[in-house]
Amino acid sequence: MTRMGFKQRLLICFLVVSSMLGLYTLCVSLEIQVPWNVMALAPFPGTRRVEEPRSNSSQVTMSLPHSTHVLKLSTESDHQHSSSGVITTLKAQPTHGALPRQEDYTTSSRSPSPQLSARSPQVTTRRPQVTTRRPQVTTRRPQVTTRRPQLTVKDPPFIGDSYAREDAPPQTECADGVRSRVSQTEFGERFLVNIPVLQWAKHATQEEYERLQQYPGTHGWKGLDFQTVLASLSALNTEANRQMLDDWARRANGSSCIRCAVVGNGGILNGSNRGREIDQHDYVFRTNGAITKGFEEDVGTRTSHYTFSTNTMRNSMASYGGQGYHGPPQSEETRYVFLPDHDRDYLLLKAAAMNTTVERGPEKNRKASVYFGKNVSVHNIKMYHPDFVRYIRNRFLRSHTLTTKYKDIYRPSTGAVMLLAAMHTCDKVSAYGFMTPDYSKYSDHYFNRQFQPVGFYINHDLRMEMNLWQQLHKAGLIQLYMRP
Repeated sequence: MTRMGFKQRLLICFLVVSSMLGLYTLCVSLEIQVPWNVMALAPFPGTRRVEEPRSNSSQVTMSLPHSTHVLKLSTESDHQHSSSGVITTLKAQPTHGALPRQEDYTTSSRSPSPQLSARSPQVTTRRPQVTTRRPQVTTRRPQVTTRRPQLTVKDPPFIGDSYAREDAPPQTECADGVRSRVSQTEFGERFLVNIPVLQWAKHATQEEYERLQQYPGTHGWKGLDFQTVLASLSALNTEANRQMLDDWARRANGSSCIRCAVVGNGGILNGSNRGREIDQHDYVFRTNGAITKGFEEDVGTRTSHYTFSTNTMRNSMASYGGQGYHGPPQSEETRYVFLPDHDRDYLLLKAAAMNTTVERGPEKNRKASVYFGKNVSVHNIKMYHPDFVRYIRNRFLRSHTLTTKYKDIYRPSTGAVMLLAAMHTCDKVSAYGFMTPDYSKYSDHYFNRQFQPVGFYINHDLRMEMNLWQQLHKAGLIQLYMRP
């Protein structure tokens, strides 16, 4: 019995071991994988659940807006990481040349379902397809039009196209004069009827000084002290100082139109035989080296208005003394019209108006009678207004020089100021001795003993002035003398 009990226990042990081996083999052969996504894991604070995309791959296409930059794909792995991979971003780079109208870029990544930051444009919930190819770039250049864009050019600040206003009634009612014709021409919008041509005591105010002090040279009072301006202009306090044609009431003789001859010094007058025609006008304007003796048949004899700056007058005396010019013409009818270019003009004007000597400057201690004769007085002295000179520069003779470093020394020539002043004060204007397109045929001046070509300098634009005279002649605003 003891032996039977031992056999039974041995059989039971064998069955147990065999069962365990069988069970082990069965477990090994039937091992099952458990997916991680079925495990109920609690989310971390601050995170949100992202659903799996419906498909495993798709393309994301982005259209870039038209701008002044071309957007280029790049990765910023140094400072923009996520728990699932590198974030693809867009970086702007400036271009050099024509811009394409539009570009399409395809983004891709190998990492599954990358997190998208809030800055990423056009986010979709589909997983983008992963590729290693770089975006294709077309080599065809965009079409470039040859038409240049229109640019709006603003006036530089020194131009100053604003002026004082002189509300004075016209001296005549000429039906066919410049004022009545100009509105029908291309110059209608440029022409200011109420621009002050002359300055006098009325303009010597602190307010006017502050306004004109910003403009240099003959266009304003920059560089002049107020006391010099005040003392000089205060001397111009008569009715004759206010009007260019101050004695018209005595000259009119029933005429309804004022006829003016404006005589330049161009060589075209030599041999012209226009002297008698010139003298038959109501007024005769001359400038600078206005020599009449020996040239009466060509240029006439009378001078009612002589335009000059102190500098141009002194230079003419030095340069043309050998030809017979020794100073401004002197006659009972002659008016001296200063073109102020420096303080010396104001100082000489004061001396002439008050019959004293010049206080300072190159003409210091000289009497004005040395230049204008013993009969000079305040009644035959006038001075151009800086606004008028700046106005004709801006609206009639706006040269390219104004865009250069020489802009401050550029101004219309003395003859141009004289001719345009006559246009603003006379009814009928005839111009003689001014440059014409065939100027190379003639000497610089009619009184030259030997031929001298016309000289061109940066402070004047003589070719532009020549073109202006042609335009004014064609418009019927002046009658320009030209050789046949």
